[in-house]
Amino acid sequence: MTASKIRFLEEKGLINPQRTPAGYRQYSENDVERLRFVLSLQRDQYLPLKVIKDYLDAIDRGERPENLPAGVTLSPRIVSEELASELQSRARRLSEEQLRAESGASVPLLESLLSYGLIGHVNGKFDEHALQVARACVQLESHGLEPRHLRPFQAAADREFGLVERAVATLTSRKDAASHARAAEAAREISDLCLSLHQALVHDRISRMDI
Repeated sequence: MTASKIRFLEEKGLINPQRTPAGYRQYSENDVERLRFVLSLQRDQYLPLKVIKDYLDAIDRGERPENLPAGVTLSPRIVSEELASELQSRARRLSEEQLRAESGASVPLLESLLSYGLIGHVNGKFDEHALQVARACVQLESHGLEPRHLRPFQAAADREFGLVERAVATLTSRKDAASHARAAEAAREISDLCLSLHQALVHDRISRMDI
């Protein structure tokens, strides 16, 4: 990591190194583990820094972070051994059989989700994102909506990604790590706003239905 990115994360309150009498920063092993935790959630889970900070604030209070993504591990330097063991137990990849069992999806439904690109796997193993999609599609199927009806969601996601990509292009074009960190944070915030806008527009249409 570059010093600029570390200081950017410090500005956001994610780490708080000690200072020497002369004002120099001193980083402990705990600070190093916190940085690893932050970077793994940014890189692998695409979480905004505000959410990551909420996790760290809960940990600092001795509490279990709510809704921590599966697959995320915490060093005992950050949490108690008991909590670290509990979180580690959630780090998993699902086989197709496990995915069907936990989502309630049938074999034909999963085959359709795969064929339409709504879920994917790596070496036959599915992640929590695939589980969330499968669970949602099981519920939608009960309302008569099949995966072939859901292709517009994939197209909409691609279009929204294009909007986000253009919005942060100035930051991503820069070479310094701090700009890339700000671009990632801005991209997640824009994504959340797009989702909120989409939900509001759909709810508005529903409120106007003649039912």
